[in-house]
Amino acid sequence: MAKDISNVIFIDASKGDNNMPRVVHFEIGAQQPDRAVEYYKKVFNWQITKWDGPEDYWLVSTGEEGTPGINGAIMKREGGTVNSIEVESVDDFVARSKSAGGTVEVPKTEIPGVGFIAYCKDTEGNLYGLFQPMKK
Repeated sequence: MAKDISNVIFIDASKGDNNMPRVVHFEIGAQQPDRAVEYYKKVFNWQITKWDGPEDYWLVSTGEEGTPGINGAIMKREGGTVNSIEVESVDDFVARSKSAGGTVEVPKTEIPGVGFIAYCKDTEGNLYGLFQPMKK
């Protein structure tokens, strides 16, 4: 099932040397997202705001812009925590993932004005995203 994630914010990892793809976004799956939002606010003092979209999705800011770390989201549980990795080409990395024994769970989808995303599972069943930003 494809999701409309057109307003999701990803960190721009294109600055600097990007020889190895980097994790740029996380999604924490929660049985009760409202409860999880309160938990992460209390424990880490993260800034969390509800996304203004058709699905229950909370955007998580984990620190000041320009400091180490990544931002992410909290969503209704569909699995565990999902990390999205920035790549030069979603198509190339989907092929590499399949070649290494992984599976494609959500095919390449455009995020208008942001880029492209696909979700794969590794050989151990872990879900991860492949994110390709729009060319500037």
